[in-house]
Amino acid sequence: MFTPKAIGFVRSPYTDTKSIPKGLGARHVADGVLEILPEFEPGLMDIEGFSHLFVIWTFDRSEGFDLIGSPPFEERPHGVFSTRSPRRPNPIALTVVELKNREGNLLNVHGVDMLDGTPILDIKPYLSSIPAEKLRRGWIAEAEARKQG
Repeated sequence: MFTPKAIGFVRSPYTDTKSIPKGLGARHVADGVLEILPEFEPGLMDIEGFSHLFVIWTFDRSEGFDLIGSPPFEERPHGVFSTRSPRRPNPIALTVVELKNREGNLLNVHGVDMLDGTPILDIKPYLSSIPAEKLRRGWIAEAEARKQG
């Protein structure tokens, strides 16, 4: 086990969870800044060459967890590991953002879904060898089909 340490903080327009788009068809179009702490800035070398980044962060304002729950847009219960719920045994999250540019220790990004001030645990370049036609969306695709039908 390890003790996580924030490498920086998210600057976002969202100050409360109700304002973050959620549910079926939610689009994350907000711009934000990943403000990396000065001691970690050398780790950003060459990041500008990537169009998208995985951001690993913590649900720092979530308390407790539920192993089964119903997302706000779905009446059927699902296991926490098949949802994006903040109420998790380990309150960590993953978001893919588009990197617009870098200014020193600041990464200007598009597509944030985090609250302002959220601690960042890690950043990795987004790489995937899985073709889009092979990806499955599980119960979310079923819920979308029910909503449209």
